[in-house]
Amino acid sequence: MDTEAQHPERDRSSRPSDSEETPSDSGGPEGRSRFALVSRISAHVPGGRITLALFLCLLFPLLLGTFVLRPFQIPSGSMEQALRIGDRVLVNKLAYRFGAVPQRGDIVVFDGTGYFGHADYIKRVVGVGGDHVVCCDDEGRIQVNGRPVDESGFLYPGDSPSSVPFDVVVPAGRLFLLGDHRSDSSDSRAHLGSPGGGMIPVGEVIGRADWIVWPSAHATRLDRPGAYARVPAPGRAGAHG
Repeated sequence: MDTEAQHPERDRSSRPSDSEETPSDSGGPEGRSRFALVSRISAHVPGGRITLALFLCLLFPLLLGTFVLRPFQIPSGSMEQALRIGDRVLVNKLAYRFGAVPQRGDIVVFDGTGYFGHADYIKRVVGVGGDHVVCCDDEGRIQVNGRPVDESGFLYPGDSPSSVPFDVVVPAGRLFLLGDHRSDSSDSRAHLGSPGGGMIPVGEVIGRADWIVWPSAHATRLDRPGAYARVPAPGRAGAHG
């Protein structure tokens, strides 16, 4: 009787404290399961865990490049002086997902197949759906929805906004795109008579160029210029604020 009555007391005294009772992630059932899974996979891979680790190291940048970021090398001088031939930029492929859309002033990479040519291109967004874009006013400036745009902060030195006059309304869901080096850029102006009228569907945009990453001496973030900040919304041409 006494022995049996003492069992609960011995059990209580021998139980670990709460902190001792809580297993670590690596030592608990879940941690052991992950370890066992890795062990089982590596057992079927030639070279074992080393090969598996190398494979994961190669897979990560592939997934990153497919879904998040894509490097793009500047092929021409059409975006000088912001982007020079040979510069490498990182294109943010998530910039226009989840409801976001390109904004005036953004530098975008897009698939020009059927519109500009069979290649990917990089240009600056000058007009979005509904915008009325005109060149040029009495002072030689581009106007968007009746508002002159001061492009001096990014236009190639010595270039005029355009040597080709145009007066277009950008259809909904499309973009009017120009290079910063206007005298060396085949852009929306050069394709006004092509299918789509030189306007690129938003769906063909691969992403927004956010960073110059190479060469290191030229590395910088590509911010949206403030030149378009005072442009009124489409349909409010001539509005002032």
